[in-house]
Amino acid sequence: MPTEVIAFCNQKGGVGKTTTVFHLAHAAAHAGLHTLVVDIDPQGNLSTVLAKDPLARDDVGVADVLSEGSATTIAHAAVSTLWPGVDLLPTVPGTESLAYVRDQLVIAGAGRERRLRDAIDSLGETYDLVLIDCPPSLDLLTINALVAARIAVVVSQSALFSANGLARLRRTLTEVKRSYNPDLELLGAIINLHEISTISGREQLTEIAANITILGDTIPKRVVIKDSMEAQTSLPDWGTTQARSLATIYRDTLTLLTGGDR
Repeated sequence: MPTEVIAFCNQKGGVGKTTTVFHLAHAAAHAGLHTLVVDIDPQGNLSTVLAKDPLARDDVGVADVLSEGSATTIAHAAVSTLWPGVDLLPTVPGTESLAYVRDQLVIAGAGRERRLRDAIDSLGETYDLVLIDCPPSLDLLTINALVAARIAVVVSQSALFSANGLARLRRTLTEVKRSYNPDLELLGAIINLHEISTISGREQLTEIAANITILGDTIPKRVVIKDSMEAQTSLPDWGTTQARSLATIYRDTLTLLTGGDR
């Protein structure tokens, strides 16, 4: 089977993209999928919590893979993560290298939108699944992620959902699909921090559902989701009944994303 490449995007920050990719990566490991996680966000938060060993400032990462004239490959830059079978193409925290490459891409010539795709394609079928954590913007780093992906997934909080923001993201996806990646599909949205017991939460969810397909169960507002990630621990290993219940949402969502329920 060809590698499934999924980009998780939203130009808003703080909507839970990183926690979503973190917990989906564990679900992928549990499912036995050989997985590559790409942290293409200059903040590097996912790399900090997912890497098995602390990253040093002189380590190579996604910035080196995308940099013009660099010979660094994903195979050279990828590092081990907390879970066997899951590798990470990191953004090295505490450096400005990826932000520099982002600015470099603005003035780069032909092919600048395909650098990540070309790097992933060079791996062949090494991985079953690639999960890309995009930055909170619609810049050339996100464009590179969307050109590399076959599936785009919006990650949003129901309380922060913006119809105007979704319209802008849809336009970007349409442009990428038309110009660079005809196979790109906007699958739908994963909803985080949902408060189903509140009127506003239910109303916001109804508004979202009118604009985009909601993928799987909404993810409720629970402190353990972020706490377990920051503690570099999977939800099942956190050990509480609530955490194990939340883990099943990510498991079922991963099944949906990888075609098991489509």
